[in-house]
Amino acid sequence: MAALRITLPLRFSSADIISRSMALRGGGGGSGEGAAAHRNAMQVPPSYTTLKEQVSCEREVKKSKFVAVASHVADEDAAHSFLSQVRDPKATHNCWAYKLGDQYRCNDDGEPSGTAGKPIYSAIFSSGLDMIMVVVIRYFGGIKLGTGGLVRAYGGIASECLKNVSTCFIKPKIRIGLEVPFGILGSVYHQLQSFQIEDTKQDYDTGRDGLLC
Repeated sequence: MAALRITLPLRFSSADIISRSMALRGGGGGSGEGAAAHRNAMQVPPSYTTLKEQVSCEREVKKSKFVAVASHVADEDAAHSFLSQVRDPKATHNCWAYKLGDQYRCNDDGEPSGTAGKPIYSAIFSSGLDMIMVVVIRYFGGIKLGTGGLVRAYGGIASECLKNVSTCFIKPKIRIGLEVPFGILGSVYHQLQSFQIEDTKQDYDTGRDGLLC
């Protein structure tokens, strides 16, 4: 047996490598343990571009002050935590939207339906950023804006907040270990070339460092 330690994109698993290698050798890639492990491989979101740090901006529209705050959020719990941190209970409205891959939510927080949360989400979507949340805090200044004015105000401040920001590209990777028979070692290395492996270490002692089979 040969022990390998590698770093690969999170969307792949050791089962992917082994099952493809077995298929190359005619080892039943369509059935058996390799295929079963492949079916059970963890599903993860694709790579994405997100905010590097929290950003904010503000503007005044007909005496109402709008403050937008945006940040990277890893999941729904992080989004709710971020909202709790930045919302102002003294403000007239704390409207928000977030995008987590294919999942998104938005909230008008008392503004007419569709005039706040959706425009904020549209700004997020148009920015091309993912895994982020934008909260827009409004302090009413005494002049009503109407539905069109609200859409422009909320969507505009959210778009402005996400312009010219520092971003980072996230490509999740994990470090894994696997043990393979010498007979398929060549096939495994052949498959590694298609998995965007960053680092490979090999030894010929089994059962070391908690390596996974």
